[in-house]
Amino acid sequence: MRIFLTGATGFIGSTLVPELIAAGHQVLGMARSEAGAQALIDAGAEVHRGTLEDPESLRRGAAQADGVIHTAFDHDFSKFVENCEKDKRAIAALGAALAGSDRPLVITSGTGMGSGEHGEPASEDVFNPNHPNPRAASELAGQALLEDGINVSVVRLPQVHNVFRQGLITPLVGIARDKGVVAYVGDGDNRWPAGHVVDAARLYRLAIEAREPGARYHAVGEEGVRSREIAEALGRGLGLPVVSIAPEEAPAHFGWMAMFVGLDMPASSTLTQARLGWRPSGPTLIADLDEGRFAG
Repeated sequence: MRIFLTGATGFIGSTLVPELIAAGHQVLGMARSEAGAQALIDAGAEVHRGTLEDPESLRRGAAQADGVIHTAFDHDFSKFVENCEKDKRAIAALGAALAGSDRPLVITSGTGMGSGEHGEPASEDVFNPNHPNPRAASELAGQALLEDGINVSVVRLPQVHNVFRQGLITPLVGIARDKGVVAYVGDGDNRWPAGHVVDAARLYRLAIEAREPGARYHAVGEEGVRSREIAEALGRGLGLPVVSIAPEEAPAHFGWMAMFVGLDMPASSTLTQARLGWRPSGPTLIADLDEGRFAG
């Protein structure tokens, strides 16, 4: 397939480009800068100039492709609600270009969207449209396209990691340096799911090749890593003390990250593995944190 890839120069996208090309696909990658365009050319992809803020550029890219993978997202979490709404508009624009065809569109969400009501791990077969996480907007946009006959599926991400980046854990490094301690909330038993970036890239490829309308997949290698273990690994890597703070102290200590740090959000990939034959094999989150290259 000729695949239009948004976020092609990002953390996941830059790993996904060679994954797709090695599998025999052509990649038309979106770039907003000269440096990004050159990186795509060097990786063997074609370049489409565009941005998330320009829906017409998204439509033009999608119109040139046999399928679309949408990994781009504005990760300024201080404007999380606004950026989720921007993602909703981007998904609508991509879908509009695919109307009247069976060309697949794979969009991105978070595993929290599959959380159950009683603390069980998030499941691919669960979606709560009234979920308080603003990222629900992405799946609602995909659902609207699906109802209009567009072939949409969803890859839900946990904390995606390698030795350089670790999802929402990466901003915790800056907070720890600023505060002089690595903190966790309460007893630190709340869990975050994790998956290696190479495994996530392979899942996106399998998802677009499957072309299954309405499918949801979880890029989860580990169902839940306890926040205390994450903090202890960061403490080792940064040479900082590790402390517990009370939940009421979290907003002052973590700022915008306070909305996430105390959440218990385990997630399963059992159905994903059964449906696609996907088997996560990358290093664990703690292994990557212990080898972490934390920028000074």
